[in-house]
Amino acid sequence: MTFKDCIKFANDNPVSFMATIDNDQPRVRTMLLWYADETGFYYQTSDSKQIYPQLKANPKLEICFYKQKDMVDAMLRVTGEVEFMDDKELREKVFKARPFLRNLGYTPESTGLYIMRIAHGEAYIFNSLKVFAPKEFITF
Repeated sequence: MTFKDCIKFANDNPVSFMATIDNDQPRVRTMLLWYADETGFYYQTSDSKQIYPQLKANPKLEICFYKQKDMVDAMLRVTGEVEFMDDKELREKVFKARPFLRNLGYTPESTGLYIMRIAHGEAYIFNSLKVFAPKEFITF
């Protein structure tokens, strides 16, 4: 397994479950991956969501991407720390990929729109056919 395998798995299965910490309480929510590439896993969120203050207070998170085909399931788990990206090109790019943001009142200049990246961490892919195999962790 390589980091390229993790990138492909995430992009092929973009619906993910993101765990954060709110004080001492775990919180999990469904998040749609924007994209993943060799620089990390990218998401976008807004200040209307509680995820932003949670990750500002504690940037550690875990993401789980899930795939099921027939009776075989697989998941990619990614653990790392989020960084918030304030990059004009990325902001323009997110609006091209997600035009619905304009319908919600956001523009590329909106201060309440955040781009998040997990650039460093650890990942592994679990496959139910290899349930007893040792985990192969990838550091990225």
